[in-house]
Amino acid sequence: MTQLSLLRQGHELADPAKQVDVLNRADHVPGFAETIGNHQLPVLTAEKVTILQINVGKLCNQTCSHCHVDAGPDRHEENMSRETFEDCLAAIANSDIETVDITGGAPEMNPNFRWFVTEVRKLDRQVIDRCNLTILMVNGYEETAQFLADQRVEVVASLPCYLEENTDAQRGDGVFQKSIAALQKLNSLGYGQKESHLELSLVYNPVGTGLPPDQRQLEDAYREQLRSRFNIEFTRLYTVTNMPISRYLEGLIRQEKFEEYLTKLANAFNPATVDGVMCRNTLSVDYRGHLFDCDFNQMLDLPLTDGQPRHIRDFTADQLAGREIVTARHCFGCTAGAGSSCQGAVT
Repeated sequence: MTQLSLLRQGHELADPAKQVDVLNRADHVPGFAETIGNHQLPVLTAEKVTILQINVGKLCNQTCSHCHVDAGPDRHEENMSRETFEDCLAAIANSDIETVDITGGAPEMNPNFRWFVTEVRKLDRQVIDRCNLTILMVNGYEETAQFLADQRVEVVASLPCYLEENTDAQRGDGVFQKSIAALQKLNSLGYGQKESHLELSLVYNPVGTGLPPDQRQLEDAYREQLRSRFNIEFTRLYTVTNMPISRYLEGLIRQEKFEEYLTKLANAFNPATVDGVMCRNTLSVDYRGHLFDCDFNQMLDLPLTDGQPRHIRDFTADQLAGREIVTARHCFGCTAGAGSSCQGAVT
């Protein structure tokens, strides 16, 4: 029995190597590097690292169906240690990194989160907290929103739809109402208000297997719906394509939609997006301090090319600039249509 047949019967796809194998055997679509070459584009290489994206652990208070991190309430063992945080801090202090992008899981659940944010802000670097919103309403985390405002942290918050039914279908029953309460709490502290300069960005992920719609038009719809129904304001909306890895990949295979979805991504390849993909200026760090070209490569355990530093304590900005980026078929997710990155649509 083939691996795909086993997965269709409900077997979990937790091992990154198995996910890579599934992508490698998807010969119904061309390879990503092959597609780059067919469009007469140069090999994908990195520029200067200006954003350090740090995944501080997989512990989360939610279990979302689209999660490429496979995060959840039972992932206690995969949490970044104080020592690794200190290695990250040293790399930031000794470099020209402009932005520290903190993600998880729910990054706020790491016991070193507040200490680390405070230390990074002392270095006068921008900090982004990728927040699932509901954590701000959980007992023991009620003061987190005030802390983020005091440290002038940009909040990038997941809200896959302005409709309750769609949000709860993707993220769990009751998540939408808790998310709305959290957004209202952030608004009360000044987030999303023009005069406060506290930025509140929302993130849209498609429900199902579609590609994101036009980002600007969807932002207008979000703004109208959230303002009229809940009196909520926000700074901007990012649209992000669901990546065919981890929990979302499992769902695609169980529904027998993996081949269809990967073909859709490959057919929608847009060469104009390649220059703007996030791996060009972002370096990803996992909870152990290991380095990757992006958060998605991290989840697939695809390390940097040979000869590059493999741990944050060995971070060397000059060496990392100009490195060849490791690619695979999941990279079609960042280059389909208008493109997709942690900063939303590319074009």
